Amino acid sequence: MLEDAASGATQMEASTKTASSTETLAIDAVEAAAFEIAKRWNRLESPAAKAVILDRKARENAALYANNIEGYLGTVRVPLGVAGPIRINGGKGTNEYSVPLATTEAALVASYNRGARLVTAAGGCNVRVVDKGVSRTPMFAFQSVVEADQFADFVAANSVRITDVVPRITRFGRLKSVRTIIEGNHVYVDLRYTTGDAAGQNMVTFASDAICRCLIEHSPVTPRYWFLEANLSGDKKATSQCLAGVRGKRVVADIVIPAALVERVLHTTPARMTEYWCAGALGGVMSGTTGVQGHFANGLAALYLACGQDVACVAESATGVTRMEVTDSGDLYTSVTLPNIIVGTVGGGTGLPSARACLDILGLAGAGNSEAFAEVCAGIVLAGELSIIGAFCSGDFAAAHRCLSRGETMQRSKEDD
Repeated sequence: MLEDAASGATQMEASTKTASSTETLAIDAVEAAAFEIAKRWNRLESPAAKAVILDRKARENAALYANNIEGYLGTVRVPLGVAGPIRINGGKGTNEYSVPLATTEAALVASYNRGARLVTAAGGCNVRVVDKGVSRTPMFAFQSVVEADQFADFVAANSVRITDVVPRITRFGRLKSVRTIIEGNHVYVDLRYTTGDAAGQNMVTFASDAICRCLIEHSPVTPRYWFLEANLSGDKKATSQCLAGVRGKRVVADIVIPAALVERVLHTTPARMTEYWCAGALGGVMSGTTGVQGHFANGLAALYLACGQDVACVAESATGVTRMEVTDSGDLYTSVTLPNIIVGTVGGGTGLPSARACLDILGLAGAGNSEAFAEVCAGIVLAGELSIIGAFCSGDFAAAHRCLSRGETMQRSKEDD
């Protein structure tokens, strides 16, 4: 008994020392961050800007941002609104979500809110994640196509060796496929992964770097040089290849809205909505747009910003297709296909205070929620397409912006919703 008591006392003392040491390290990190911030602001010589950007909360949270930004000065506040609730009949059941949107554009939240109400009134939209995959595409340069072909054969014959590298680098990433493309004496290697509940950009970068080094070590031919990413993956770019493929999560949403509901909420008809869609599709073809859609980027950028996603990924996430048809019964069928939704509910910026709070509003913070979050992305994009196309069809687009951005009275011949 005495030995047990002595042992317990020793463990408690050790635990107290560990807690004290951890607390000291945390204090040191905060003080170090504060010192670096002070040096930067002294160089900038802008006290008025400092008072706005480095407020109390920005100072208190400085250490939290250490792994998310360099040269930290403070935070920029972007207004946050909420749209919805929007009912989504997703892959794992039906849920209603209040969707946080961060933006400085007047009328954006109002438009998405109107679309979300319409979707919910129609019984919700059907949404499915139909494919997943995030690529890195390194390139290896050789003396001739003969060597390039030899290396491509080597890659194909060593799929097991390549796959075995990945679990040593990441706990959650898995190599989904390997494909080689020969261009002259260059070999592009398309390494496609699944990334769990993370968006996975860093995950696939680290794993691909390890694979490349493994290939070079064992290859029968040595490349003249190589690059970890050679721009074939479409990372943060609008590319035509992704329309038929996937980068991140490929998500599809659709809905049938009764004609009476279209007329009551959008003040137009299913026939006029489809006429606009045809005109917009042809206009997009003439302008060289990748995909056919109204404004995917608006809702996705606002949602990504609110929820700690990599906002630059909107460049590819906003590539997709909207389609509208009048059904045999005269109702409106609408679908959106988004092949490149790169989102996560863990990692990256998702753990920062405001991002975590917005994910909590959705009820989708943490592991196990990335597919549901991707479904929300598709649902809110569908809502936005319905609302903006409805506004163009009813002639209310400009009037709504004047009303909401300039405070002018909304003039409409029909009853306002």
